[in-house]
Amino acid sequence: MQNGGMAPKRRLYIPVRSGASNTLGSGMQLGTGMGRYIEDILQPGEKVLYSTTIHGIVYAPGLLCLAGAGACLVASGGGVIFPLAAVGALLGLAGVFLVVKAWFQRWITETDVTSLRVVHKEGFIQRQTFEISLDKIESVDVTQSILGRIFGWGDVKVNGVGEGTKTIKMIGAPIEFRNHITAR
Repeated sequence: MQNGGMAPKRRLYIPVRSGASNTLGSGMQLGTGMGRYIEDILQPGEKVLYSTTIHGIVYAPGLLCLAGAGACLVASGGGVIFPLAAVGALLGLAGVFLVVKAWFQRWITETDVTSLRVVHKEGFIQRQTFEISLDKIESVDVTQSILGRIFGWGDVKVNGVGEGTKTIKMIGAPIEFRNHITAR
C-alpha cells in the first residue's frame, strides 16, 4: 500500500484495439470510469493546488430530522403512543431522504484551483461547469454569516475580467479557497 497506508485509487480502463475508435457513437469517451471531473480535464503540466466541495453543514437538516425521529420514538414508549410513533417514522423518512440528498449534492459538486485556472462542476447526468483562467480573475469576494464563520463555510464570488462572475455557494474553508486563487 502507498500513500501512508491508504489503498491507491482505482480507475476502470477498457482496452481498445489499435486503430479502433476510442469513443462510443455518441462521442462518449471509453475507459474514463467515474473519476473526478478535474482528473479528466487537466492539461499537460497543470497541477491541482486545492480542492473543496460543499461544506458538511448540508447534512444538518437531515440529522436534525433523524434526532427528532429518535426522540419521538423514545417518547412514544416504543410505539405505544401511535400518533407520536407515526410522527417519528415520518421524521425518520424525511431525515434519511435529506441526508442522502445532501450526500449526493456533495458527491456531484467539485471545486478546484489548479496551477492555471479555477474549475467548478455541478451535476451528475446534466453537468454545469465554470472555468476561468487565473490570469482573468479580477477579484474574489467571500461572504460568510456568523455561523459560517464559526463552522467554516461561506459563499465565494469569482469576478472575471470580461468573463462574468460565478458565485459558489456553501463551500468549506472559503478563505483558504480564496487564498489559493489570489496567491501566485
